[in-house]
Amino acid sequence: MKFKQVIGHEHIKKHLLSMVKENRVSHAQLFCGPEGVGKLNLALAFAQYLNCQNRQEDDSCGTCASCIKYAKLIHPDLHFVFPVVKSAKHKNPVSDSYISEWRQFVLSQPYFNINHWFSFLDADKQGLIYSQESQEIIKKLSLKTFEAKYKVMIIWLPEKMHLAAANKLLKLLEEPPAGTVFLLVSDNPNDVLGTIQSRAQRLNIPALSIADIATALESEYELSREECERYAKLSVGNYVAAREIIEQSDERTYFFDKFVSMMRLAYGRKLFDLIDWCDDMNRQPKERQKNFFEFALRLIRENFMMNIQEQELLYLSPEEENFSVRFSPFINDGNILQLSEEFSLAHSHLEQNGNARIILMDLCLKVIMLLKQ
Repeated sequence: MKFKQVIGHEHIKKHLLSMVKENRVSHAQLFCGPEGVGKLNLALAFAQYLNCQNRQEDDSCGTCASCIKYAKLIHPDLHFVFPVVKSAKHKNPVSDSYISEWRQFVLSQPYFNINHWFSFLDADKQGLIYSQESQEIIKKLSLKTFEAKYKVMIIWLPEKMHLAAANKLLKLLEEPPAGTVFLLVSDNPNDVLGTIQSRAQRLNIPALSIADIATALESEYELSREECERYAKLSVGNYVAAREIIEQSDERTYFFDKFVSMMRLAYGRKLFDLIDWCDDMNRQPKERQKNFFEFALRLIRENFMMNIQEQELLYLSPEEENFSVRFSPFINDGNILQLSEEFSLAHSHLEQNGNARIILMDLCLKVIMLLKQ
Protein backbone atom coordinates (compact mmCIF):
# COMPACT_ATOMS: atom_id res chain seq x y z
CA MET A 1 0.00 0.00 0.00
CA LYS A 2 1.23 3.49 -0.85
CA PHE A 3 0.76 6.54 1.36
CA LYS A 4 -1.44 8.16 -1.27
CA GLN A 5 -3.92 5.29 -0.84
CA VAL A 6 -4.34 6.13 2.85
CA ILE A 7 -7.15 8.57 3.63
CA GLY A 8 -6.07 11.82 5.30
CA HIS A 9 -3.44 12.00 8.09
CA GLU A 10 -1.02 14.12 6.04
CA HIS A 11 0.93 15.20 9.13
CA ILE A 12 1.33 11.58 10.25
CA LYS A 13 2.58 10.61 6.79
CA LYS A 14 5.15 13.42 6.87
CA HIS A 15 6.32 12.27 10.29
CA LEU A 16 6.79 8.67 9.08
CA LEU A 17 8.58 9.81 5.91
CA SER A 18 10.98 12.03 7.85
CA MET A 19 11.70 9.15 10.24
CA VAL A 20 12.99 7.06 7.32
CA LYS A 21 14.82 9.91 5.59
CA GLU A 22 16.63 10.89 8.80
CA ASN A 23 17.49 7.25 9.55
CA ARG A 24 15.81 7.23 12.95
CA VAL A 25 13.41 4.32 12.52
CA SER A 26 12.43 2.94 15.92
CA HIS A 27 12.55 -0.86 16.15
CA ALA A 28 9.12 -0.98 17.86
CA GLN A 29 6.26 1.40 17.19
CA LEU A 30 2.72 1.40 18.55
CA PHE A 31 0.17 2.88 16.13
CA CYS A 32 -2.86 3.62 18.29
CA GLY A 33 -6.14 5.45 17.91
CA PRO A 34 -9.86 4.96 17.36
CA GLU A 35 -11.24 2.21 15.17
CA GLY A 36 -11.66 2.89 11.46
CA VAL A 37 -9.11 5.69 11.06
CA GLY A 38 -6.59 3.79 8.94
CA LYS A 39 -3.90 2.77 11.44
CA LEU A 40 -3.18 -0.56 9.73
CA ASN A 41 -3.15 1.20 6.37
CA LEU A 42 -0.52 3.65 7.62
CA ALA A 43 1.54 0.76 9.02
CA LEU A 44 1.40 -1.07 5.66
CA ALA A 45 2.33 2.06 3.73
CA PHE A 46 5.21 2.76 6.14
CA ALA A 47 6.49 -0.82 5.85
CA GLN A 48 6.35 -0.65 2.05
CA TYR A 49 8.23 2.66 2.05
CA LEU A 50 10.88 1.24 4.40
CA ASN A 51 11.80 -1.49 1.92
CA CYS A 52 11.08 0.32 -1.35
CA GLN A 53 14.07 0.01 -3.70
CA ASN A 54 13.35 3.35 -5.37
CA ARG A 55 11.88 5.64 -2.72
CA GLN A 56 10.25 8.84 -3.92
CA GLU A 57 10.19 12.09 -1.99
CA ASP A 58 6.75 11.49 -0.48
CA ASP A 59 5.89 7.85 -1.22
CA SER A 60 7.14 4.44 -2.29
CA CYS A 61 7.56 3.94 -6.02
CA GLY A 62 4.96 1.19 -6.36
CA THR A 63 6.82 -0.42 -9.26
CA CYS A 64 9.97 -2.03 -7.83
CA ALA A 65 10.05 -5.75 -6.98
CA SER A 66 9.62 -5.01 -3.28
CA CYS A 67 6.59 -2.74 -3.76
CA ILE A 68 4.89 -5.23 -6.07
CA LYS A 69 5.22 -7.95 -3.43
CA TYR A 70 4.08 -5.59 -0.68
CA ALA A 71 1.02 -4.66 -2.73
CA LYS A 72 0.05 -8.34 -2.71
CA LEU A 73 1.14 -8.80 0.95
CA ILE A 74 3.48 -11.62 -0.10
CA HIS A 75 6.89 -10.07 0.59
CA PRO A 76 9.04 -12.69 2.37
CA ASP A 77 10.23 -10.11 4.91
CA LEU A 78 6.70 -8.92 5.79
CA HIS A 79 5.06 -10.89 8.60
CA PHE A 80 1.65 -10.58 10.22
CA VAL A 81 0.19 -11.44 13.60
CA PHE A 82 -3.55 -11.02 14.14
CA PRO A 83 -6.43 -12.54 16.17
CA VAL A 84 -7.57 -15.97 15.00
CA VAL A 85 -10.21 -18.46 16.08
CA LYS A 86 -10.10 -22.14 16.92
CA SER A 87 -11.99 -24.49 14.62
CA ALA A 88 -12.22 -28.16 13.71
CA LYS A 89 -9.59 -27.53 11.06
CA HIS A 90 -7.35 -25.36 13.24
CA LYS A 91 -7.35 -26.60 16.85
CA ASN A 92 -4.17 -24.75 17.82
CA PRO A 93 -4.20 -21.86 15.36
CA VAL A 94 -1.56 -19.24 14.73
CA SER A 95 -1.76 -16.35 12.29
CA ASP A 96 -0.16 -18.35 9.50
CA SER A 97 -3.06 -20.81 9.76
CA TYR A 98 -5.21 -18.07 8.24
CA ILE A 99 -2.65 -16.13 6.20
CA SER A 100 -4.31 -16.84 2.84
CA GLU A 101 -7.67 -15.66 4.17
CA TRP A 102 -6.01 -12.62 5.74
CA ARG A 103 -4.39 -11.53 2.48
CA GLN A 104 -7.62 -12.00 0.57
CA PHE A 105 -9.56 -10.08 3.20
CA VAL A 106 -7.19 -7.10 3.58
CA LEU A 107 -6.75 -6.68 -0.18
CA SER A 108 -10.51 -6.78 -0.78
CA GLN A 109 -11.40 -4.13 1.85
CA PRO A 110 -8.48 -2.09 3.22
CA TYR A 111 -10.64 -0.36 5.85
CA PHE A 112 -12.25 -2.79 8.29
CA ASN A 113 -12.67 -3.72 11.94
CA ILE A 114 -12.40 -6.92 13.96
CA ASN A 115 -16.06 -7.77 13.42
CA HIS A 116 -15.59 -7.72 9.66
CA TRP A 117 -12.60 -10.04 10.03
CA PHE A 118 -14.44 -12.58 12.19
CA SER A 119 -17.48 -12.34 9.92
CA PHE A 120 -15.23 -13.09 6.95
CA LEU A 121 -14.01 -16.20 8.80
CA ASP A 122 -17.61 -17.06 9.65
CA ALA A 123 -16.55 -17.27 13.30
CA ASP A 124 -19.11 -17.39 16.09
CA LYS A 125 -16.68 -16.92 18.96
CA GLN A 126 -14.13 -14.44 20.23
CA GLY A 127 -10.71 -14.55 18.64
CA LEU A 128 -7.31 -14.22 20.24
CA ILE A 129 -3.64 -14.13 19.47
CA TYR A 130 -2.97 -17.42 21.24
CA SER A 131 0.06 -18.32 23.34
CA GLN A 132 1.58 -20.57 20.64
CA GLU A 133 1.94 -17.49 18.41
CA SER A 134 5.04 -16.41 20.35
CA GLN A 135 6.99 -19.44 19.11
CA GLU A 136 6.07 -18.58 15.52
CA ILE A 137 7.25 -14.99 16.00
CA ILE A 138 10.57 -16.12 17.49
CA LYS A 139 11.09 -18.63 14.66
CA LYS A 140 10.37 -16.08 11.91
CA LEU A 141 12.55 -13.36 13.37
CA SER A 142 15.47 -15.72 14.02
CA LEU A 143 15.93 -16.01 10.25
CA LYS A 144 17.94 -13.49 8.27
CA THR A 145 16.17 -11.09 5.95
CA PHE A 146 15.58 -12.63 2.53
CA GLU A 147 15.84 -9.63 0.24
CA ALA A 148 14.98 -6.42 2.10
CA LYS A 149 16.79 -4.04 4.41
CA TYR A 150 14.14 -4.42 7.11
CA LYS A 151 12.19 -7.40 8.37
CA VAL A 152 8.76 -6.03 9.35
CA MET A 153 6.42 -7.68 11.85
CA ILE A 154 2.94 -6.10 11.90
CA ILE A 155 0.89 -7.09 14.95
CA TRP A 156 -2.75 -6.10 14.49
CA LEU A 157 -4.63 -5.65 17.79
CA PRO A 158 -1.92 -6.59 20.33
CA GLU A 159 -4.56 -6.08 23.05
CA LYS A 160 -5.99 -9.42 21.90
CA MET A 161 -2.73 -11.19 22.68
CA HIS A 162 -2.73 -13.98 25.26
CA LEU A 163 -0.71 -13.01 28.33
CA ALA A 164 1.78 -15.87 27.82
CA ALA A 165 2.43 -14.76 24.23
CA ALA A 166 2.76 -11.12 25.27
CA ASN A 167 5.30 -11.95 27.98
CA LYS A 168 7.42 -13.99 25.57
CA LEU A 169 7.39 -11.08 23.14
CA LEU A 170 8.97 -8.71 25.67
CA LYS A 171 12.57 -9.87 25.18
CA LEU A 172 12.26 -9.61 21.40
CA LEU A 173 10.88 -6.09 21.68
CA GLU A 174 13.72 -5.10 24.01
CA GLU A 175 16.50 -6.75 21.98
CA PRO A 176 15.20 -7.42 18.47
CA PRO A 177 17.33 -9.09 15.78
CA ALA A 178 19.20 -6.61 13.58
CA GLY A 179 17.03 -4.97 10.93
CA THR A 180 13.75 -5.92 12.59
CA VAL A 181 10.88 -3.44 12.91
CA PHE A 182 7.75 -4.17 14.97
CA LEU A 183 4.62 -2.22 14.05
CA LEU A 184 1.87 -2.77 16.61
CA VAL A 185 -1.57 -1.50 15.58
CA SER A 186 -4.03 -1.05 18.45
CA ASP A 187 -7.62 0.16 18.82
CA ASN A 188 -7.38 0.05 22.64
CA PRO A 189 -3.76 0.73 23.66
CA ASN A 190 -4.66 0.88 27.35
CA ASP A 191 -5.47 -2.84 27.14
CA VAL A 192 -2.01 -3.64 25.79
CA LEU A 193 0.39 -5.06 28.37
CA GLY A 194 2.13 -2.14 30.09
CA THR A 195 5.59 -3.61 29.62
CA ILE A 196 4.95 -3.83 25.87
CA GLN A 197 3.75 -0.22 25.76
CA SER A 198 6.93 0.92 27.49
CA ARG A 199 9.11 -0.81 24.89
CA ALA A 200 7.41 0.77 21.87
CA GLN A 201 7.41 4.29 20.50
CA ARG A 202 3.81 5.46 20.60
CA LEU A 203 2.23 7.18 17.61
CA ASN A 204 -1.27 8.51 18.22
CA ILE A 205 -3.48 8.44 15.12
CA PRO A 206 -6.46 10.81 15.53
CA ALA A 207 -9.95 10.49 14.08
CA LEU A 208 -10.28 11.42 10.42
CA SER A 209 -11.59 14.88 9.53
CA ILE A 210 -15.05 15.32 8.04
CA ALA A 211 -13.48 16.75 4.88
CA ASP A 212 -11.15 13.77 4.38
CA ILE A 213 -13.93 11.21 4.90
CA ALA A 214 -16.30 13.14 2.64
CA THR A 215 -13.70 13.25 -0.14
CA ALA A 216 -13.08 9.51 0.17
CA LEU A 217 -16.82 8.78 0.12
CA GLU A 218 -17.26 10.92 -3.00
CA SER A 219 -14.71 8.82 -4.84
CA GLU A 220 -16.31 5.54 -3.73
CA TYR A 221 -20.03 6.31 -3.95
CA GLU A 222 -22.22 8.27 -6.36
CA LEU A 223 -23.28 10.85 -3.78
CA SER A 224 -23.30 14.64 -3.61
CA ARG A 225 -20.73 16.50 -1.53
CA GLU A 226 -23.46 17.54 0.90
CA GLU A 227 -24.58 13.93 1.44
CA CYS A 228 -20.98 12.78 1.91
CA GLU A 229 -20.35 15.48 4.52
CA ARG A 230 -23.50 14.44 6.40
CA TYR A 231 -22.41 10.80 6.50
CA ALA A 232 -18.87 11.87 7.42
CA LYS A 233 -20.19 13.83 10.40
CA LEU A 234 -22.29 10.88 11.56
CA SER A 235 -19.24 8.60 11.45
CA VAL A 236 -17.35 10.69 14.07
CA GLY A 237 -14.04 10.30 12.24
CA ASN A 238 -14.45 6.57 11.51
CA TYR A 239 -14.33 5.72 7.80
CA VAL A 240 -15.58 2.17 8.42
CA ALA A 241 -18.63 3.59 10.22
CA ALA A 242 -19.23 6.07 7.39
CA ARG A 243 -19.41 3.26 4.85
CA GLU A 244 -21.69 1.22 7.10
CA ILE A 245 -24.08 4.16 7.49
CA ILE A 246 -24.30 4.58 3.71
CA GLU A 247 -24.77 0.89 3.09
CA GLN A 248 -27.11 0.55 6.09
CA SER A 249 -25.33 -2.63 7.06
CA ASP A 250 -27.32 -5.48 8.57
CA GLU A 251 -25.22 -5.17 11.72
CA ARG A 252 -26.11 -1.54 12.34
CA THR A 253 -29.81 -2.16 11.59
CA TYR A 254 -29.82 -5.15 13.94
CA PHE A 255 -28.26 -3.14 16.78
CA PHE A 256 -30.73 -0.30 16.30
CA ASP A 257 -33.73 -2.65 16.34
CA LYS A 258 -32.43 -4.42 19.45
CA PHE A 259 -31.83 -1.11 21.23
CA VAL A 260 -35.33 0.19 20.40
CA SER A 261 -37.01 -3.03 21.53
CA MET A 262 -34.94 -3.17 24.73
CA MET A 263 -35.88 0.39 25.71
CA ARG A 264 -39.56 -0.06 24.88
CA LEU A 265 -39.83 -3.32 26.81
CA ALA A 266 -37.90 -1.86 29.75
CA TYR A 267 -40.12 1.22 29.87
CA GLY A 268 -43.23 -0.98 29.71
CA ARG A 269 -41.74 -3.30 32.37
CA LYS A 270 -42.50 -6.34 30.24
CA LEU A 271 -40.28 -8.80 32.07
CA PHE A 272 -41.19 -11.95 30.16
CA ASP A 273 -40.60 -10.22 26.83
CA LEU A 274 -37.27 -8.94 28.15
CA ILE A 275 -36.28 -12.50 29.04
CA ASP A 276 -36.95 -13.47 25.43
CA TRP A 277 -34.91 -10.44 24.33
CA CYS A 278 -32.01 -11.58 26.53
CA ASP A 279 -32.24 -15.14 25.21
CA ASP A 280 -32.02 -13.89 21.62
CA MET A 281 -29.07 -11.65 22.39
CA ASN A 282 -27.41 -14.44 24.37
CA ARG A 283 -27.34 -16.57 21.22
CA GLN A 284 -25.18 -13.97 19.44
CA PRO A 285 -21.36 -14.20 19.40
CA LYS A 286 -19.69 -12.35 22.25
CA GLU A 287 -18.01 -9.87 19.91
CA ARG A 288 -21.44 -8.95 18.57
CA GLN A 289 -22.81 -8.55 22.09
CA LYS A 290 -19.95 -6.22 23.02
CA ASN A 291 -20.51 -4.21 19.85
CA PHE A 292 -24.16 -3.85 20.75
CA PHE A 293 -23.19 -2.34 24.12
CA GLU A 294 -20.90 0.14 22.35
CA PHE A 295 -23.69 1.02 19.92
CA ALA A 296 -26.14 1.48 22.81
CA LEU A 297 -23.70 3.74 24.66
CA ARG A 298 -23.46 5.95 21.60
CA LEU A 299 -27.24 6.22 21.22
CA ILE A 300 -27.67 7.00 24.92
CA ARG A 301 -25.13 9.79 24.58
CA GLU A 302 -26.84 11.17 21.45
CA ASN A 303 -30.26 11.12 23.12
CA PHE A 304 -28.90 13.08 26.06
CA MET A 305 -27.43 15.65 23.66
CA MET A 306 -30.85 15.93 22.00
CA ASN A 307 -32.57 16.28 25.37
CA ILE A 308 -30.36 19.23 26.37
CA GLN A 309 -30.79 20.67 22.84
CA GLU A 310 -27.14 20.54 21.77
CA GLN A 311 -28.00 20.13 18.09
CA GLU A 312 -24.46 20.84 16.89
CA LEU A 313 -23.18 17.84 18.83
CA LEU A 314 -25.72 15.36 17.43
CA TYR A 315 -24.54 12.47 15.25
CA LEU A 316 -27.67 10.56 14.32
CA SER A 317 -28.91 8.93 11.13
CA PRO A 318 -32.44 9.94 9.99
CA GLU A 319 -33.88 6.69 11.36
CA GLU A 320 -32.12 7.12 14.71
CA GLU A 321 -33.16 10.78 14.88
CA ASN A 322 -36.81 9.89 14.27
CA PHE A 323 -36.73 7.48 17.23
CA SER A 324 -34.73 9.83 19.46
CA VAL A 325 -37.21 12.70 19.12
CA ARG A 326 -39.63 10.60 21.18
CA PHE A 327 -37.10 8.74 23.34
CA SER A 328 -34.67 11.54 24.32
CA PRO A 329 -36.85 12.98 27.14
CA PHE A 330 -36.21 9.77 29.08
CA ILE A 331 -32.41 10.28 29.02
CA ASN A 332 -31.69 13.13 31.40
CA ASP A 333 -29.44 14.47 34.14
CA GLY A 334 -30.92 11.99 36.59
CA ASN A 335 -29.92 8.81 34.76
CA ILE A 336 -27.38 9.50 32.00
CA LEU A 337 -24.32 8.72 34.13
CA GLN A 338 -25.80 5.57 35.65
CA LEU A 339 -27.04 4.27 32.28
CA SER A 340 -23.63 4.83 30.75
CA GLU A 341 -21.92 3.12 33.67
CA GLU A 342 -24.22 0.10 33.50
CA PHE A 343 -23.66 -0.47 29.77
CA SER A 344 -19.92 0.05 30.20
CA LEU A 345 -19.89 -2.39 33.11
CA ALA A 346 -21.79 -4.99 31.08
CA HIS A 347 -19.22 -4.60 28.29
CA SER A 348 -16.39 -5.03 30.80
CA HIS A 349 -17.96 -8.16 32.33
CA LEU A 350 -18.30 -9.72 28.88
CA GLU A 351 -14.63 -8.94 28.22
CA GLN A 352 -13.88 -10.95 31.37
CA ASN A 353 -15.91 -13.90 30.01
CA GLY A 354 -18.83 -13.43 32.37
CA ASN A 355 -22.09 -15.29 31.79
CA ALA A 356 -23.76 -13.29 29.00
CA ARG A 357 -27.33 -14.21 29.91
CA ILE A 358 -26.90 -13.10 33.54
CA ILE A 359 -25.14 -9.89 32.44
CA LEU A 360 -27.91 -9.07 29.96
CA MET A 361 -30.74 -9.78 32.39
CA ASP A 362 -29.08 -7.75 35.13
CA LEU A 363 -28.63 -4.85 32.71
CA CYS A 364 -32.29 -4.98 31.62
CA LEU A 365 -33.50 -4.84 35.21
CA LYS A 366 -31.32 -1.81 35.91
CA VAL A 367 -32.51 -0.06 32.75
CA ILE A 368 -36.13 -0.57 33.90
CA MET A 369 -35.38 1.32 37.12
CA LEU A 370 -33.23 4.02 35.52
CA LEU A 371 -35.73 4.96 32.79
CA LYS A 372 -38.22 5.92 35.49
CA GLN A 373 -35.81 8.50 36.98
